[in-house]
Amino acid sequence: MESYLAELQLVSQAVLAVSRPLSTRDALEVIVGSACTLVGARYAALGVPDDDGSFGEFVVAGMTQAQQRAIGPLPRQHGMLAALLTAGAPERLADIRQDPRFGGWWPAAHPELTGFLGVPVKNGDDVLGIIFVANKRSGEEFTDRDEKLLTLFAAHAAIALTNARLYERSRELSVLEERARLARELHDAVSQRLFSIRAHTRAAELLIVKDPDRAAAELAAIAELGAQAHGELRAVIDGLAPPELDGLAESLRRYAELAGRAHGVTVRLTAADVPDLAPRAQGAAFRVAQEALHNALRHSGASEVSITLSRTRRRVILEVADNGTGFDPELASAGLGLTSMRERAAAVGGALRISSTPGAGTTVRMEVTQ
Repeated sequence: MESYLAELQLVSQAVLAVSRPLSTRDALEVIVGSACTLVGARYAALGVPDDDGSFGEFVVAGMTQAQQRAIGPLPRQHGMLAALLTAGAPERLADIRQDPRFGGWWPAAHPELTGFLGVPVKNGDDVLGIIFVANKRSGEEFTDRDEKLLTLFAAHAAIALTNARLYERSRELSVLEERARLARELHDAVSQRLFSIRAHTRAAELLIVKDPDRAAAELAAIAELGAQAHGELRAVIDGLAPPELDGLAESLRRYAELAGRAHGVTVRLTAADVPDLAPRAQGAAFRVAQEALHNALRHSGASEVSITLSRTRRRVILEVADNGTGFDPELASAGLGLTSMRERAAAVGGALRISSTPGAGTTVRMEVTQ
């Protein structure tokens, strides 16, 4: 009974390693260590191949860091390791040294391996890596039961690796989307102002001799446009940097003043006595307000925008409303950042609602539990 409970505990550790917010390598180390103990092996390893004939990840149990350093570089994809990767099927050997696929040598500091059990780590038909154990402590051969247990641990490793790949792809997509958003922001906020500055500069050049007063007016317009471009660029930069909030209401007030001056639009802030939210919730609310205010100032044609921060007994409510042209939310462009706002709200357990009708303005409302 005690042995059975110990096995359940080790399997549970592997399951939790996949579900807890561990790094991929930490999760693999738990899986390999548990597998090594459960099948009674002296050594275990899990390798994830790279594109250069070696391994991008190679997690080892049964050897110290000093021993691993003494062995030298990571193994290449050859011999039995290559066979496991290529065939995608388990291999159980009484003595790996007697198998014709064995390369015939190990580095000087490498332990002498005899009994061997290896299984592929697979996601469907895709071989993500291999996990193997060697040298059973009892001196006996690895059994069919050992193979089934190792296959179970390989399945957990496949989940960890698949999740890591999905996260990496999601992060790459987020980077691409953020670069596209930045390009749009810079185009909207700066390039049009710079084009106007060039036009006014050309006019001033032509008028400087024959109409000095009009040339002076053009230069004044250039100065004003330059100040506006500077303000808008500041707003873009502030939007890219992680928010360092001095209280949500005060940070919104400062940003509203800056953005309103840059666009020549009145932005009013009304803030009730709102208790401090968790830092992540404050950051999400601030970013939603930034995006909603940006949309109102750049796209709605509004003459006035209001930001309201209020509370109920359990919720903090943020509203950004404008008196602009409005739009049909069902037909809204992805460039308005509506998806981004919804995702930011959802990430902190909040909800976002957008109310707009063509010709009747827009209201963005975010609610988050205190």
